[in-house]
Amino acid sequence: MKTILVTGSSGLIGSEAVEHFDRQGHRVVGVDNNMRQVFFGAQGDTTWNLNRLKRSTKNFHHASLDIRDRIALDELFRSNRFDLIVHCAAQPSHDKARDIPILDFEVNALGTINLLEATRQHCRDAVFILMSTNKVYGDSPNEIPLKELATRYDYARQEDYAGVNESCRIDQTLHSLFGASKAAADLVAQEYGRYFGMNTCIFRGGCLTGPSHSGVELHGFLSYLVKVALSGGSYSVFG
Repeated sequence: MKTILVTGSSGLIGSEAVEHFDRQGHRVVGVDNNMRQVFFGAQGDTTWNLNRLKRSTKNFHHASLDIRDRIALDELFRSNRFDLIVHCAAQPSHDKARDIPILDFEVNALGTINLLEATRQHCRDAVFILMSTNKVYGDSPNEIPLKELATRYDYARQEDYAGVNESCRIDQTLHSLFGASKAAADLVAQEYGRYFGMNTCIFRGGCLTGPSHSGVELHGFLSYLVKVALSGGSYSVFG
């Protein structure tokens, strides 16, 4: 049995990770202080998902702490020998980041380096997985050549069906403030891997959703769209 830390454990990806590793028989420590409610109000509240995890898991332990708090993180890492860190906690909205740029950067960039440093100090052989975002590329993927078909645009080059890889530039492009803070986290995770020889891994997802998503208008549009459709509400399209 391994001890696994999942940050953002009450969120969409974090809660799935908790359930996955719990089913495998591991001890899972989840860190989540419900910042989604702070960012998005009552509709973003993830308490319901935390309560669901407490009912459905066997060896899950919840810690309500802030990843910006280095002292609290140090105490957590001192009292647990983690084999794997799955870092999902984040401020996830482009539009919200415009209104709270300092808080956005503190959560996304500072929170990530706090966790990386705690890992280096206390369990440097652990695997550190960062849930990053495709927004680190900014508008660069829009330069991929397309061909116009009868009803849609499609890739002009066969190799682009495999997705955007690390050779896509992240400079000289607009990211959004959210994309910039996540790019900072992404780069520092890479650097801890290369410079300190740590086992860091980065996933760059986008438009992810599922049944445990607390979707709101500013983030999680697929979940929010379903919610609006079922409730008979109206859905606003910006752009």
